[in-house]
Amino acid sequence: MASSSHYHYHREGDKDAIDTVFDDLFENTDVIPEPKERKKRIFIERNREEGDNKLWQDYFSETPTYDHSLFRRRFRMNKPLFLRIVHRLSTEVPYFQATEDAAGRRSLSPLQKCTAAIRQLAYGGGADTVDEYVRLGETTARKCLHKFTAGIIHLFGDQYLRRPTPEDLDRLLRDGEERGFPGMVGSIDCMHWEWKNCPTSWRGMYSRGTGKPTMVLEAVASHDLWIWHAFFGAPGTMDDLNILDQSPVFDDIVEGIAPQVNYYVNGREYNLAYYLTDGIYPKWATFIQSIRLPQGPKNRLFAKYQESVRKDVERAFGVLQARFAVVKNPSNLWDKAKIKNIMKACIILHNMIVENERGTYNLRNYSEFIGEEGECAYTIGEDSTLGETIDPLKRIRDNQAHQQLKNDLIENIWDKFGHLPNNI
Repeated sequence: MASSSHYHYHREGDKDAIDTVFDDLFENTDVIPEPKERKKRIFIERNREEGDNKLWQDYFSETPTYDHSLFRRRFRMNKPLFLRIVHRLSTEVPYFQATEDAAGRRSLSPLQKCTAAIRQLAYGGGADTVDEYVRLGETTARKCLHKFTAGIIHLFGDQYLRRPTPEDLDRLLRDGEERGFPGMVGSIDCMHWEWKNCPTSWRGMYSRGTGKPTMVLEAVASHDLWIWHAFFGAPGTMDDLNILDQSPVFDDIVEGIAPQVNYYVNGREYNLAYYLTDGIYPKWATFIQSIRLPQGPKNRLFAKYQESVRKDVERAFGVLQARFAVVKNPSNLWDKAKIKNIMKACIILHNMIVENERGTYNLRNYSEFIGEEGECAYTIGEDSTLGETIDPLKRIRDNQAHQQLKNDLIENIWDKFGHLPNNI
């Protein structure tokens, strides 16, 4: 009983001591520590109107500071093409339309936003590299880039990343005929783009051995550097054959909607167009490779011309990376969808520049391909009827047809170029 009273006494004493401390704190407010103030967001007055006016005077006025050649170097395209893109974006994409805030102050102009985006694509620098000149912050510049790429894909993707139409095939076949490869519609290859900020959990899937993670672009390009097919996003651990299994490059043929092509090589008729490739691709009727160790003058001449013409796709990759350093430098983005949009938009812009700078496609005289009866050496039909009786996949993967076509091409190259002095 005594111990219980003693315990109760101590509890009462502790309670009184605690009450005394709280009373002292409330009476002396200086003892209570003040909560930390939230760090205020730093606002920078960038004078965006001044930046817009300077941009206009430098490049878009009647007497610009920098001439046409400097404009093309820094914007990667001619001024009329850039203004055409800006006009479409500013009229059809809400983000690029000029607005005013509640105080009546104008927003960033469409020229500022598009310039910020194209400079990031062209030079591959960070989003804050355009701040001093175009006068917009890092987050705004990054948003401009992603809105710009999405707008380019939406407005121009159907036209400038299309499959060849019958008219396009006619031009491609004429070009192939002149270069000694009747029925050839381009060359195919793959390119790797390093992904610097690949998530750690994905690095094993996107890296080969101890290499850096990459994503792969499969493309088909023609002699004028136009990219007709682009399949991007496959992990870097996949080789060209694995990517081919996933690629939609032959979907039109499989689905029976590809235009039918009939042409003659060495007097023999063929009805399936083909691509020039390197040695890793399979021996299908749609692929023609070089000869690894050519023996004899005919095989050596064929290997020489095949390897020369096949460089078209590698030239296209080189020009694409030179125009848009963003696809040459390692990608700093985390979002795979945004990376895909950047690659796709760069290819579309690349094709727009190719079309703008080549003018009329008819750069050569194709009269030599007209037969005695006034007909071309090939014909293009709207509908394919062979697919109704023959399995399209068997036609594509026909090894026997591949070997026959290759032998005929060897003879065709020899007949066409074998008499030239440097080929004898």
